[in-house]
Amino acid sequence: MAGKSNKAFKVITIIVVGVALIAVSYIMLHGIGLQDSLDFGAGAYYYADIPEFEKYTESTHFQARFPFWVYAGLFLVWGALMYGLWKFIDKH
Repeated sequence: MAGKSNKAFKVITIIVVGVALIAVSYIMLHGIGLQDSLDFGAGAYYYADIPEFEKYTESTHFQARFPFWVYAGLFLVWGALMYGLWKFIDKH
């Protein structure tokens, strides 16, 4: 019985990977998601290339309510909790 489920898993994996490759190829060939006005070539994903990017990062758009160390601490606590959850799940 394990042989049949293993073979089915392999077939499903091949189908999913095949569909993903076809979708990615279609998206790339048709330029879906690209904006002609923001054509930066290979560096299009770097935020620094966006015209007037500084206006999106100025402090006028977001005001922190707490000091930076609070956000950093929450990030580290969240990471520790998720790591503990991961270990618990892996053990059971």
